Amino acid sequence: MEHVLVIPRALFDSLGTFQGFQPDADRFLQAMLAPGANFFMERPAAETDPSHKQLIPYSIFHHAGRYLCYQRGGSSGEKRLVARRSLGVGGHINPVDQSCDGMGMTMYFNSLERELAEELVLTGARSQRVIGLINDDSSEVGSVHLGVVHLFDLDNDDVASNEDAIHDPRFMTLDELRSRRDELETWSQICLDQLPAA
Repeated sequence: MEHVLVIPRALFDSLGTFQGFQPDADRFLQAMLAPGANFFMERPAAETDPSHKQLIPYSIFHHAGRYLCYQRGGSSGEKRLVARRSLGVGGHINPVDQSCDGMGMTMYFNSLERELAEELVLTGARSQRVIGLINDDSSEVGSVHLGVVHLFDLDNDDVASNEDAIHDPRFMTLDELRSRRDELETWSQICLDQLPAA
């Protein structure tokens, strides 16, 4: 049985509920990864319980003015998003990610790196920064998840899929992505409006 990291919805509400994108990520992350602020829940229960939010690192990759986009395959862990195109790579935080700080920031970044290694083959150097949070309470999927958006700048575009859940990875300009907006999952649509042009 998979266990996933959650925070109480009440904590999220106390920090300032929002719909869409929130650039003030640091304040939220510090509070959500503080001792006692989060815990692990069985995933089937978490997926249907909007009184909790599953914290999801959501990584976007940029190189030379273009952004990585892919189609979610049938083996994707989130069946409600299969066949949609996505800008973000990421997944749940699991007990295996715990570290010296228990369930804090080190655990969070362990999860980020584990998911990237599982899903993509990246070569060369990369840098990353957190650019905001995503919340979408308008959908069944969104009501139980909270995304933390990481923007990675890559020094090359040599990126390949490392699992069946990621189909047809390719780099596209913002204009190309905007022209295919209807193909994107909701979180990617929200991010598309926030991405820098270069």
